[in-house]
This record gives sequence, C-alpha cells and structure tokens, in this order.
Amino acid sequence: MSENNDPPQAPATAPPAENAAPLLFHRSVTISNQLGLHARAAARFVKLAARYQADITIRHKGQGTSGISIMGLMMLAAGPGCVITLTARGPDAGPALEALCQLVESRFEEQ
Repeated sequence: MSENNDPPQAPATAPPAENAAPLLFHRSVTISNQLGLHARAAARFVKLAARYQADITIRHKGQGTSGISIMGLMMLAAGPGCVITLTARGPDAGPALEALCQLVESRFEEQ
C-alpha cells in the first residue's frame, strides 16, 4: 500500500461565464410631449421601467436619478425639447432601454 501525501484538492468549480459582466446600454432621447416629464409621464415611465430586470438611470443637465423614482424623475425638470440620457444595466437592459425610449418618443402616450 502506498500513501498519498498530496494535500486534498478543492472541489472543481465551473469557470466564470465569459459574459458575466452585466450588459450596459446608453441612449439619449428628446422629450417631445407638451408638458415634459411631469407627474403622469413620470408615473408611466416608472411603471414601465419596473417591468424589467435592469437598473435604469436617467440623466439631464448633470443630474441623475433612478428610473423607478417618480419624484426623482420630476426633480430633473426635463421640459419639452430637453434631451435626457437613459442608461440601463442588467439582464433586460436592451429591451428595457428600447421600451423606455419608445415611451418617451411616443410623448408618453399623451394626446
């Protein structure tokens, strides 16, 4: 009988996935509805953003806020003609950003 003096081996683990880094997307869009990013528009934005598994950030004139904060969105004071930049990170980042930009471009579905 021979003895094995090698130290015990740690159990094998799967290598990290090559695409483990969260996806990050940016896009700028112009506010084109008559009242800008007001309470009703902000509520629609937040409701849509909450459907996705993504962290959404909106920036305007150096200020940023979470895409799921109605008050934060209103505090950006983004009126008609203002350009906002949306950033999305996470598994649903691409579809989330596309849907949110469509909402803004559709004038928040207001008449």
